[in-house]
Amino acid sequence: MDPNLSKLDAFLSEAGVDGYLIEADGETADQRYLSGFTAPDPFVSLYTGETTILLSALEYGRAKRTARADRVERHSAYDHRANVAEYGSREGKHRTLAAFLEAHGADSVAVPSDFPVGTADGLREHGIAVEADPDGVVGSIRARKAEEEIEHIRTTQRANEAAMARAADLLASATVADGALRVNDEPLTAERVKRAIEIELLKHDCALDETIVACGADAADPHNRGSGPLSAGEAIIVDIFPRSKETGYYADMTRTFCVGEPTETIERWYDLTHEAQRAALDAIEAGVSGSDVHDAVCDVYEDAGLPTLRADETAETGFIHTTGHGVGLDIHEHPRLSEEETELEAGNVVTVEPGLYDPEVGGVRIEDLVVVTEDGYENLTDYPTELVVNSGG
Repeated sequence: MDPNLSKLDAFLSEAGVDGYLIEADGETADQRYLSGFTAPDPFVSLYTGETTILLSALEYGRAKRTARADRVERHSAYDHRANVAEYGSREGKHRTLAAFLEAHGADSVAVPSDFPVGTADGLREHGIAVEADPDGVVGSIRARKAEEEIEHIRTTQRANEAAMARAADLLASATVADGALRVNDEPLTAERVKRAIEIELLKHDCALDETIVACGADAADPHNRGSGPLSAGEAIIVDIFPRSKETGYYADMTRTFCVGEPTETIERWYDLTHEAQRAALDAIEAGVSGSDVHDAVCDVYEDAGLPTLRADETAETGFIHTTGHGVGLDIHEHPRLSEEETELEAGNVVTVEPGLYDPEVGGVRIEDLVVVTEDGYENLTDYPTELVVNSGG
């Protein structure tokens, strides 16, 4: 994939700087996007109309073979060993990097807002002007996905659906004893369901650091990962957000299940949340503000007499988060579906995830992953939306 960096060219021209500099490891989304390379240790990418990466001899050969950057250079080209021997590791590094920038005509650079302050100060000491880019221009470019990127996300989402099906099957296999779920005469716990999810994802060359399987009061906290035995008759939120080991692209999906008979409140909340999601989806198309999509969800909940943060910023129950976020090389990226005014563009990939929460009731959330199109959206999620899971007995 050759990303369209014309927006970055315009940014550099407007900012009046010679280049854009990133120092980060290859798992950092902007670094991976700009360089087309991954490495466990930090390395440098410089964009001046073309992308040049500077890294150690350890990574040089692999970068030459696999990186998307126009040029790959190693520290030795700038007398790094001699610099470190004479000035020490910190000052030697700064001298090497300053020489690299000078060689590429970059007397001034813009950097991401999380750029290492020590490196910035060191470069300034060597006459390089360093300016922060607080709005994240590379992140805004990443937000509009190319077809190849959408296909990567789609592939990760298929793995996500297989993992969700594995979780649902495990819930369906459970028997109920004194209100608790059991499998093979052992309590069915959130940890056991998470383990099944992770094993399924590994079969699809995907992984995750953590996932959410939260039941009852745990599910009333949107980011509570959940723990312990699962119960019948209570809502169980399963939120899976895996990443492809090969491409680095994420997917994201949430379903809420109930083994046995849900309470009237949970059933009503589920139906309202499904309605709110449909209202949000109906509002999505290029040119619409993410706030309009968020408002569509709030309208459904508020019309039903339920609290939202839009109506009361101190609310602790009801709809207490935003409607969605971008997904790509980061699990949370631009754009957001929130009260913030953000115009959606064709190629944005966003979650649509309304939900309701109350410790006295539990929680309900439904989340799909969609691509914004010129006249609507394409739903990348192909998984049923059903609350009740019929148990094994």
